[in-house]
Amino acid sequence: MTKSMTEGKILPEILTFSIPLLLGNIVQQTYNFIDAMIVGRTLGPDALGAVGATSSVQFLVLGLCIGMCVGFGVPVAQRFGANDLPDMRRYIYNSYILTGISMIVITTITAILCNPILHLLKTPASIFKDTYGYLLIIFLGIPATLAYNLLSSVLRAVGDSTTPFIFLVISAVLNIFLDLFCILVLHLGVPGAALATIASQAVSAVLCFFYMRKKFDILRVRKEERGFDRKKAGKLLYMALPMGLQYSITAIGSMVMQSANNSLGALYTSAFSAALRIKQMAMCPFDAIASAVSTFVGQNYGARNVDRIKKGIKQGVAVGVTYGIAIGIVLIFFGRTMSMAFITDTGGRTSQILDASGRFLRASGFFYWSLGILNVVRLAVQALGYSNLAIISGVVEMLARSVMALVFVPIGGFTVICFTDQTAWVSATTYSTLICIYVVKKIEKRLKNPTNAPI
Repeated sequence: MTKSMTEGKILPEILTFSIPLLLGNIVQQTYNFIDAMIVGRTLGPDALGAVGATSSVQFLVLGLCIGMCVGFGVPVAQRFGANDLPDMRRYIYNSYILTGISMIVITTITAILCNPILHLLKTPASIFKDTYGYLLIIFLGIPATLAYNLLSSVLRAVGDSTTPFIFLVISAVLNIFLDLFCILVLHLGVPGAALATIASQAVSAVLCFFYMRKKFDILRVRKEERGFDRKKAGKLLYMALPMGLQYSITAIGSMVMQSANNSLGALYTSAFSAALRIKQMAMCPFDAIASAVSTFVGQNYGARNVDRIKKGIKQGVAVGVTYGIAIGIVLIFFGRTMSMAFITDTGGRTSQILDASGRFLRASGFFYWSLGILNVVRLAVQALGYSNLAIISGVVEMLARSVMALVFVPIGGFTVICFTDQTAWVSATTYSTLICIYVVKKIEKRLKNPTNAPI
């Protein structure tokens, strides 16, 4: 069911829309969470390290894919908010074409470069084979990732955040059974966990596709609306590429950080992997709130309602900061205990791994509030059509992580790793907040001028 967010009370609209997004993000993270837990407790810490050693490069590639799909949804949300459904469907059709091309290009390039990338990351020799097998399957499954994220982005653009969540839940349950089947029955090891994840994502994409065709008549592209439109494709790419590159640029800094951590040895690789799963799960609400605000802003931009845009951003930030403080306290006091879900008795190394993982999560907990600001204002800027400015936020994160990893990790070791993310978050938050204020003022001036053309 479609939902317009151009009327009604703002905070309830955002929270209601964000709940399925939150649950969906949690389920999405559950894919990786379950992989790590099953791998760590059945195959051992080295296997867990093999899964964790790919996290940054997965973020680089899959972040590009997800960011592009989110970007494709921005013009759709704007046209839906403006109630121009034929033009909205033309944007949808052209996004299908661009996504199909992206599937071929990205999958081919990443599969070819998989081995060199792992060498660049200084992946420990003891886990290299398993790491390569896991990552290659993830890369070959990029079409499934792109398909699901595009279709879910279109559904969210027209106000339906519930349907993608339902299908994701179904695929997550499937993922649990496939994990156990591939690892314990077929004995496929670490690559089996990747195979289970990709197969499950493919199911969620197929379910989204058939549901849209059957239930969403407004999304079914008419014959006269089909055809490649260079102007619309250009606008879609103008939105999508900066958003995708922002994720990827941020991930480059994470890759530099992970490479520095990998160089410290398998113990810290395993600790980092366990901590990362918990950190990513804790970050899910930030993404949900920000995505809800993004859709809200996009629809109200199409409806030329600048007052609701400003109020929506402010209320989204307030919710994000409140959650950031609460989850930060949890990680500070219980981070080490939570890491025990991934680690079994490893002949004397268990305590060291848990201590290192706990240190990482405790340090992160003190700065989670900044993500409550960063994610909301960054996606708001993108939803307003200024993806080119938002991308610089990713550059700031990359530079901050790179400097910490390359300059200070050799001096301070794992202690510096524990504070690298926070340095990036605070730096990017400062920039993004200033840019958001600038963009909103510019949009306000534009929308309140009655002589301006429609959005």
